[in-house]
Amino acid sequence: MPDSQRLDQWFETFPVLKSVSGAHLQLLRGIAQFPTLDAGFVAYRQDAECPNYLMCIEGLTRVFKMSDTGKEILLYRVRDGGTCILTTQCLLTGGNFPAESIAEKRTQLAAIPAGAFRQLMQESAAFRQVVLDDYTSLLGQMIGMVDELAFTSFEQRLARRILLDADAEGIVAKTHQQLASDTGSARESVTRALGEWERRSWIELERGKIAIRDRAALATLTA
Repeated sequence: MPDSQRLDQWFETFPVLKSVSGAHLQLLRGIAQFPTLDAGFVAYRQDAECPNYLMCIEGLTRVFKMSDTGKEILLYRVRDGGTCILTTQCLLTGGNFPAESIAEKRTQLAAIPAGAFRQLMQESAAFRQVVLDDYTSLLGQMIGMVDELAFTSFEQRLARRILLDADAEGIVAKTHQQLASDTGSARESVTRALGEWERRSWIELERGKIAIRDRAALATLTA
């Protein structure tokens, strides 16, 4: 796809950028890069430098922490029209990326090099407002996830995740390990809970996916 089309797609996905005017808008158009990540591609390793401010035009990336024992805890996902709060933090503070980021499906990004990002933050009040408004919103979402981990039970988190991830036919195309990562729990705990719910005829387990059979019953666990 020619860069002109990438630019148009970028501004359609992030129309707020149109509030940046004059020379700064031209700077954005001139320096933006458009990397594509295939599914499974590592966007950032833990402790890596952050060379760009990244904006997701389309696709999905997963940002997570890995414990010394190999347990993965999901921090958040970045979807179409989203940015990465930890990348923003790195660029604002000069630190390194404190987690890992992997593309869950083919992902198209817009990348603003760190030097241009800092220049725009200093010179453009409109760009600065765009970044800080987005950062504040994302920070609130992260705090909500921390609250969920701290103040809800494992079964509540698992039931909510299954209901949220189900498609129109009630199918959740995730493995037990993926659900464990999403809920900050062990795979064995997920397997036990799903086995019990299948015994109650709330769900049906299939290879690599889960079929919801009693949505109302699962919903009672989320209250």
